[in-house]
Amino acid sequence: MWSDFASRRAEMVERQLRLRGIDDGRVLAAMGRVPRELFVPEELRRRAYVDAALPIGGDQTISQPFMVALICALLELRGGERVLDVGTGSGYQAAVLAELAAEVHSIERLPELAERARASLAAAGYAERVRVHVGDGTLGLPGHAPFAAIAVAAAAPEPPRSLYEQLDRLGRLVVPVGERSDQRLEAIVRTPEGPAVARSVPCRFVPLLGAEGFDGD
Repeated sequence: MWSDFASRRAEMVERQLRLRGIDDGRVLAAMGRVPRELFVPEELRRRAYVDAALPIGGDQTISQPFMVALICALLELRGGERVLDVGTGSGYQAAVLAELAAEVHSIERLPELAERARASLAAAGYAERVRVHVGDGTLGLPGHAPFAAIAVAAAAPEPPRSLYEQLDRLGRLVVPVGERSDQRLEAIVRTPEGPAVARSVPCRFVPLLGAEGFDGD
C-alpha cells in the first residue's frame, strides 16, 4: 500500500505540479518527500493525491497540492529561514515548509485540529521540525518574530497588518486576499517603502477567522 502511495505522489509531482508551471526544484522535491496520505482522514486516504482540497473536519480542508506548492514557491525559501505557517489545519503545509526552511512555527485556532496535526506530523517524522501553537493566526506569533516568510492557508479581507509587521526586511507574506468567494493569492514583500505585491493569482480558500480576518459569521 505504501509503495502505491509513493507512486501516486511521484505522479502528483509530475502531472499536477511540474506540468502546471511549478519549476522550483526544491519545492518539487519537498512535495515528493512529504507523505500527504498521513495528513488526511483515514477514510479519505485513497484520495490523498487527487487534484483537489479535501475536508479534514471543523469546516476546514487540506489544500489542493498545487496551491500548497504554489504558496511554497512564492515564498522563495533557500533553507535557512524561520517561517510561520498560519492555519495549521492538517499540518501538511507545515511539513512541506519543514523540508524547505530551518525553523517552522505553525498556528491553528482550533485546539482539536492542532492536536490532530501534531499527531500527523509526528507520524510523518516532523515532530521535531514543526512547532504547533494554538491561537489567533491573524495576529501571528510576535514572541517568535521576525520571520523570513509567512504562509497563510486561508483567505483574509486584506493582508493582516500584524503578520506583515512580523516579517524580516524583504521577508515575504503569501496570503489569499478578497471576499469569501472571490480571492487572489498575493505574494507581499516587506520593503523600506512599504508592502510590495510581487505576484497575484486567482484562488479559492476557506476564510481566515480572527481579529484581522473574517469575523466567523
